[in-house]
Amino acid sequence: MTLMKTFLGAAASLALSAGMAAADPAIIYDLGGKFDKSFNEAAYNGAERWKAETGGTYKELEMQSEAQREQALRRLAESGANPVVMTGFAFGDVLNTVAPDFPDTKFAIIDMVVDQPNVKSVVFTEEQGSYLVGMMAAMASQSGTVGFVGGMDIPLIRKFACGYAQGVKAVNPDATVISNMTGSTPAAWNDPVKGGEIAKAQKSQGADVIYAAAGGTGLGVLQAAADEGILSIGVDSNQNYLHPGQVLTSMLKRVDNAVYDAFTSGTDIEPGIAVMDLKAGGVDYALDENNAPLVSDEMKAAVDEAKAKIQAGEIAVHDYMTDETCPALTF
Repeated sequence: MTLMKTFLGAAASLALSAGMAAADPAIIYDLGGKFDKSFNEAAYNGAERWKAETGGTYKELEMQSEAQREQALRRLAESGANPVVMTGFAFGDVLNTVAPDFPDTKFAIIDMVVDQPNVKSVVFTEEQGSYLVGMMAAMASQSGTVGFVGGMDIPLIRKFACGYAQGVKAVNPDATVISNMTGSTPAAWNDPVKGGEIAKAQKSQGADVIYAAAGGTGLGVLQAAADEGILSIGVDSNQNYLHPGQVLTSMLKRVDNAVYDAFTSGTDIEPGIAVMDLKAGGVDYALDENNAPLVSDEMKAAVDEAKAKIQAGEIAVHDYMTDETCPALTF
């Protein structure tokens, strides 16, 4: 089987050759697949919302390995897709190489800044949303010890961890925050078994609430927490439903809105940097019927007050991406 057939798959191959309009938008999902119940799935939901509302069609690709990034991106640009949206910081170097070769194609990248005249870079203030769920973790914890499980050890994930720890310490300055990363390669995003092992190890150290920011690996964290009778916190998509009554909340990262907005703008998408912060609705915490019994009125009031203060600039949440220190956490 050729490389192209491997990573396109039959459905995607048909989509690329079915004679769609030249301006159909397209999306490339990062490793882990579009149904990872987290980051990629949020992107997919944004594309599907655009499709449902407009009746339009779009192209999509799921990669099978790191080696396919550039070929996948060029394939979509050559097919006439416009704009082409990609999820994940790992597309940064490839896009910087490919974008100049297709000056009439607009690109959008999520979680990385690429300085090209035909690229829109969408970044989020994950630290702000993580601060809120950190507060909730501290208020829900009975032991005074909470955990964080990251995927690949990169500055972006440390950004989640630092904001989370700061929120925990805002509620309980004496709290202990245990932090572990899953690995140093892209495989760290899709290892639920290891995620579960790390969660159990953190529980043995006293953690009774664990926040996972690890893509597909996080599903193992949530499962292990449920099995061990402790609480977890989901990420990116609303993951409360995965273990009703055992997921305290989820830190929402509205990747769906970023994709929806890019598709809606179409070829008129504006290059430059877009920051989706708490004030812009880019991040938040999830409250629904699945976790309502776990969130008291006092907890909600405290978190909503902090949310308003962050939006007003009265609470400054540390951003690891601009200052690689972490006052509330030691790596």
